[in-house]
Amino acid sequence: MNIFLISVLVTATIYHADPRQTDSTPFITASGAVINKENPQGHRWIAVSRDLRDKGYTFGTRVCVENAGHLSGYWYVQDLMNKRFTNRIDFLVNKSLKGGKWTNVKIKIE
Repeated sequence: MNIFLISVLVTATIYHADPRQTDSTPFITASGAVINKENPQGHRWIAVSRDLRDKGYTFGTRVCVENAGHLSGYWYVQDLMNKRFTNRIDFLVNKSLKGGKWTNVKIKIE
């Protein structure tokens, strides 16, 4: 039986491992994990806003994402978003995926 501890509604967007969207080390996440340059999306990693980190969405946490179209499913927290964002997640995706924003996305820590 699955027990979900924390459920939150957020806005979800996508990001690429690119210095224009990250920092000067785009292939290293805030957790120190190294991103596969050939298939970043294969990791199924997300970045979370800092307020979510404070709610328990910490590095390595497995998160169930609902209502995000083809990106729904299980992802792992491995990165942090810029401090200007709140109540938000970013999916790490391949550069071939362009654009994407979903509101009322439910995320749950299992």
